[in-house]
Amino acid sequence: MGDVLLALSIPVLVFGGGIYAACDCWWRRRHPAPPSPYTHRAARLAEQDMLLLAEEILDDAYAALGPLYDAPAASSAPGPAGPPAALSSRSPRPSRPASRPASTPDRAPSPPAAVRKP
Repeated sequence: MGDVLLALSIPVLVFGGGIYAACDCWWRRRHPAPPSPYTHRAARLAEQDMLLLAEEILDDAYAALGPLYDAPAASSAPGPAGPPAALSSRSPRPSRPASRPASTPDRAPSPPAAVRKP
């Protein structure tokens, strides 16, 4: 008799575990847990820390490289008013008439590409 009870207890335990899992799933779907305020607060704090770190990095970079981007000093010698000599020696481009479009005016549209078969 002891062997029969042991053999029958296994299916009873499996069936009982299935019933418990189904009821637990149903209960959790009907009564969801509220969102934890700690996770939202932790995300906000992490975002603030990240923004402060990024601001510090930008401030350090500007302090190191800012003089490169500042306007030239007034004490530097003024250059010629025109373009550099290398550019001014070339002949100026003729202006296009208003009747021609700006894109490739001398060519016809190219033919479509051939279709490749795999």
